[in-house]
Amino acid sequence: MDHSPIQSYSLFGESRHLPDVLHCETIPERSVLHGWELAPHRHVRLHQLLLIESGGGVAHLDGEQQPLASGTLVNVPPGHVHAFRFEPRTQGWVATLADELMDEIFVRVGDVRRALARPAIARADARTRQAMGQIWQEFRGRSPARALVLRGLAATLLGWTARALAQQRHEAQLPLPGDGAQGAQAALVQRLQALIEAHFQDHWQVADYARALSVSPTHLSRAARAATGVPALRLIEARLMREARRNLAYTHLSVATIAYALGYADPAYFSRAFTRDAGVSPRGFRSRIGAQ
Repeated sequence: MDHSPIQSYSLFGESRHLPDVLHCETIPERSVLHGWELAPHRHVRLHQLLLIESGGGVAHLDGEQQPLASGTLVNVPPGHVHAFRFEPRTQGWVATLADELMDEIFVRVGDVRRALARPAIARADARTRQAMGQIWQEFRGRSPARALVLRGLAATLLGWTARALAQQRHEAQLPLPGDGAQGAQAALVQRLQALIEAHFQDHWQVADYARALSVSPTHLSRAARAATGVPALRLIEARLMREARRNLAYTHLSVATIAYALGYADPAYFSRAFTRDAGVSPRGFRSRIGAQ
C-alpha cells in the first residue's frame, strides 16, 4: 500500500496567481505524460470540471471509485482528493477555474455554490459539451474581449453542471450536500466562507468566526481542513490575499493604498504577508501580471 502523502498541485500556477481567466487543456495533454494515470492529489484553490468526449477510465473521488465513460462530466471542487486512470487515447477537456473567478461568478446566484461543493459525476448534455468546447476554442485564441467571453462561458458551464448534478440527485433521490454528518461539516464550512466574505477586511481571527458560528476554534479548523485541505486560518488569509491580487492586477492603486483598504495598519506588514503567500512581492506580482 502506498503511504506517500497526498500532493497538492497548482496546475497552472497557484504560486503565481491570475495567469489567466481560467485554464483549459485536453485530457491527453497531461495524462499521456503519466501513462494515462494521475495519482491522488488535490488543488486547494482550484475548481476543475472534466468532460470525457470519447474513451473512458476510472475516477477516484475522495476515496470512492467511479467509472468514466463517453459523455461523462466530472465535478471536482477545491480541496477534494482525486485521481484518474484513463483508457489510452481518451479524448476530452479539463477546465480549471481559480478561486478568484469563482468568487466573481457566485454572487447572488442562490444555492449554486453549495450544489457544486461536492465531487460528483454526471452525464453531460449537448449544452454542457458545447460550453466546454467553446471554452477550449476561446482559451486557445486571442480574440477581442477574450477575457469577458471566457468569464461568461465559465459561468454558463458551472450553471449547466449544477443542473446536471441536480438532475442526477433527483433521479437517485439523493440529498443535497449538507445532510448527514459529512454534510453538516461541509455546511459549517460554507457558513464560514460566507462569514469570511463579509468580514475578511475586518481581520477577524479564527476565534471570532468560531464564536459567530457557535463552535470551538478547534472544531472549526478541523472541519475546514476536512472540507478544503487547509485549516480555517488559511482560508481567512487566502481571502485577503485574493483581494490583494485582484487590486494589484486590475487597479492602479498604490501598494500602500491597497494595504490600508484591506485593513492593514502597516503597508510593510502587508507586503511581507503577500510575499509569503505569493512567493513574490506586491510590486513584483504587478510587474509579472503586466508582462503577460
